[in-house]
Amino acid sequence: EFHVGFQPADPGHVPTVKDYVDALNGFLLRTHAMGQNNVLIIDEAQNLSADVLEQLRLLTNLETNERKLLQIILIGQPELRSLLARPELEQLAQRVVARFHLDALTEDETRSYIQHRLTVAGLAGAMPFAPRALRRIHQITRGVPRRINLLCDRAMLGAYATATAVIDRQIVDKAAGEVFEIPGFSREGNSERRRWGWLGAGLLAGAALAVGVGLLISGGLPYAPGSAVAVRKAALAGSGAVAAPVAVPVATPDGVSPAAAPLAGASASASTPASTPVPAFAAAPVAPVAGTAPPPFDLAAGFRLLPMTQQEGWRALAREWHVSLDGVQPCEAVAASRLQCYSNNGNLALLRQLGRPALLALRSSEGQTAWAVLSGIGQQTASLRVGTATLVVPLATLESMWQGSYSTLWRTPAAYVNKIVDGNKGPAVDWLATQLAAVNRQLAPQGPQVMDRALKARLQAFQSAQGIAPDGRAGPLTFMLLNRATGVDEPQLTTDR
Repeated sequence: EFHVGFQPADPGHVPTVKDYVDALNGFLLRTHAMGQNNVLIIDEAQNLSADVLEQLRLLTNLETNERKLLQIILIGQPELRSLLARPELEQLAQRVVARFHLDALTEDETRSYIQHRLTVAGLAGAMPFAPRALRRIHQITRGVPRRINLLCDRAMLGAYATATAVIDRQIVDKAAGEVFEIPGFSREGNSERRRWGWLGAGLLAGAALAVGVGLLISGGLPYAPGSAVAVRKAALAGSGAVAAPVAVPVATPDGVSPAAAPLAGASASASTPASTPVPAFAAAPVAPVAGTAPPPFDLAAGFRLLPMTQQEGWRALAREWHVSLDGVQPCEAVAASRLQCYSNNGNLALLRQLGRPALLALRSSEGQTAWAVLSGIGQQTASLRVGTATLVVPLATLESMWQGSYSTLWRTPAAYVNKIVDGNKGPAVDWLATQLAAVNRQLAPQGPQVMDRALKARLQAFQSAQGIAPDGRAGPLTFMLLNRATGVDEPQLTTDR
């Protein structure tokens, strides 16, 4: 939650809606100054009244001269679509810029969904369900993931109870009779059901213990990114929900899109464009900052300590990559280490998303320009590398002195070409297809690949989830985000999150 504090100026004053909105607006402006994006997610939104939905519409008016301050995502049952179609909510419906409705899974999707769930659970061997059993599961569950979960859980429990290695159709039918009480399915006597039930209780207790251990072990470790589309579709399918990401994509070439990724897995509707990317499925968090943070450095007073030439700044950035710049052309010098330069304009939210050190041009109140390498970014402060020292400065101060231009380095694949577009073939396209498969936790494709409609759709899903324009063209930003999502060895920003 936002934990927005509100204290009436007059103890006897009864707060109004305007008082609360003003407090929220102040909070959003402060977080905007720190490069943060705020997302409000409302589940079971079909239960909201028309008055509440109208108030949500009014919240979308909170904005700066550059962008909206709040992104709203509505998730709900199919009734939400009917609710938004009501005449009195027409103005809200007009602000919904992205909708997604998830239907039941097909038979092939059901098979893939079961395989995915088993893989995530740690299955390393063969699929335990026989092909006929998988078809039967789809027939009984009608492709609804919640029903698939229940049926497969009971079927595996039954296979365990009977020491059966392969789950056949008979076990599935028996499990369906137990779980759904469907007439006509074979069922064992009460003693057998009690046996399955007691085994289930024991397995659930063991699962709870395993989950607890898993949380403890993984608490300080980077999250391994999952699928931008398939995994979230599997996770949220069956709710029939309506989600509403709020964002209007901007067709800048491989640039930052104002649109955040839609929340796949629900019929979605969103309200409020946002220009700051929201990290979705595939962005692994950056390394945590260790130790106690030093007191903030007065950047304005100590401005003269920063490198005053861009060349000095590039040398400092190259040191983050353990590269020495001997010549005056840094981009030519780093090419020998299979690195490329990248320069653009952005904001702190984008630099968080890229998760790599960046060279920033800072301007003092007297108009002087200095250069500093951003090496870490937290909730309230940022770390700037100056020589061997690290300066910790308030985010608000950094943003006030930074004009938005940045440069960074990134590691190119062996087959890299500057831009991959429709119809392209070759090693670069093969690499792209392999990386997208890895992000989605799928097997690497076999044989030569082509940038066709299917591969382009996967690329656009990745771009959308990463908060950049889903133009279906793989440029430097896309490659950098793929490197980060797949764990390519590159320097990372530290963070205190």
